[in-house]
Amino acid sequence: MYIKQATVNNQVGLHARPATFFIQKANEFKSTIWVEKDDQRVNAKSLLGVLSLGIIKGSTIDLIADGTDEKEAVDALVELISSDFAD
Repeated sequence: MYIKQATVNNQVGLHARPATFFIQKANEFKSTIWVEKDDQRVNAKSLLGVLSLGIIKGSTIDLIADGTDEKEAVDALVELISSDFAD
């Protein structure tokens, strides 16, 4: 299991378009990936799950992965968040 924290700094948080990019990136990996905010944990590959967390600008989240490519998965998602979801 691999865990890393990230702060969402883009203007709209993790909603709509950024959430779609996030889900697409998460689905590139075989590992099981979760997003955790305020003691709520959801599947990072589920759009409804991610949107249900209400992640806004300035939110700190934990990215947790378990599987063969867990480190790569978490690091890629942290990089995506750090880039403010730039293509």
